[in-house]
Amino acid sequence: MRISTSWGQQQAVNTMLDRQYSLSQTQLALGNGKAIQTPADNPAAAARAVDTSSAAAQNDQYTRNIQSATTRLSVEEQALNSAGDILDRIRSLTLEGMNGTQTDESRQSIATELRQTLKQLVALGNTRDGQGEYIFAGSRTTTQPFTIDGLTVNYGGDQSQRMVAAAAGLQVATGDSGSDVFMAIRGGNGTFITSAGAANTGTAVVGSTSVTDASAWDGGNYTITFTTATDYEIRDNAALPTDPPLATGTYTGQTGTINFKGAQLNITGTPAAGDTFAVGPSSSQDVFSTVAGIINAFEAPGGGAPMNNQINAQLQNLDQASTSFLNTRTKIGARMNTLDQQSQIGDDVKLQYQTTLSNLQDLDYASATSQFVQQQSALTAAQQAYVKMQNLTLFNYLK
Repeated sequence: MRISTSWGQQQAVNTMLDRQYSLSQTQLALGNGKAIQTPADNPAAAARAVDTSSAAAQNDQYTRNIQSATTRLSVEEQALNSAGDILDRIRSLTLEGMNGTQTDESRQSIATELRQTLKQLVALGNTRDGQGEYIFAGSRTTTQPFTIDGLTVNYGGDQSQRMVAAAAGLQVATGDSGSDVFMAIRGGNGTFITSAGAANTGTAVVGSTSVTDASAWDGGNYTITFTTATDYEIRDNAALPTDPPLATGTYTGQTGTINFKGAQLNITGTPAAGDTFAVGPSSSQDVFSTVAGIINAFEAPGGGAPMNNQINAQLQNLDQASTSFLNTRTKIGARMNTLDQQSQIGDDVKLQYQTTLSNLQDLDYASATSQFVQQQSALTAAQQAYVKMQNLTLFNYLK
């Protein structure tokens, strides 16, 4: 078999080009530190690297979501903490205004300060996060949730909650609507409310109330009427006037306790014959209306038992508002704990993804350096062989 000179030279050139390409690929890998330059180098590893990179990117997005949610919840928690401090101040001013030594003028001064605290409370309800979005507006984060006109406060947000994905299948609320936190607050003691008759002439005042037997309370509307300064009867408002009273009793001294249907009322002062007190199921009252009710009571002249009955009822509402703020802060704390735990899990997962990608993509420098030296030697040998082959012709021999 004859081997032509041109064919032999072309084969030698092709060999040198192959060696040079392999050397350049190894040099490129040493430069960028990547074991895979194109998917063709290792299709299986390249496919796994793409899947792992996608999962790592999603995990990074969860981390950003957690950071954003934690910041927003921290702003909400601080706002509610400040709102709780304001309610404490309102309670202190209210108790001060109920002191028997106060005059109409001094109560008016207290009412003036309460008007300022009401504005502060509204301002906290309009708290924004770092991106300028309203915390308590529900899903309408660009709409100011609370507006005030005199003593009337209106809510312009909705009842929704913004959610954020903290992990696959894990949604966490990043806030609470102002409707739930500030507006939908149970009045009275949370089960029933009391109010004194507008025509009462005695000095009897309803103080604390409580539920002694929740199973006995039926949520009805009842009226306590003092037939004398010491005797009273309790009637169901749904009954006919000719029906006998639900219960009767005797009020003794300046203080007394009235119990019926699992409800307990503590009364102080001296009632007059014909004085009435209404007892009914709790309904929702916003915290702003509670403060407004205290202000109106202090601004009305006269004071005495009518004012104290109004104030005591509003103090119970104020306690319910404080409980609402505290319960919301508890929920926020639980969410932040969940986000913190998920953040730690995300950090661990991120490390696993980084390790997997490193094993798939990163170059083994020791092995690559050894391979580079071998390839360089092979290329040098091929080049030297080519030089010698160029001289293996008949004409050179005849010389």
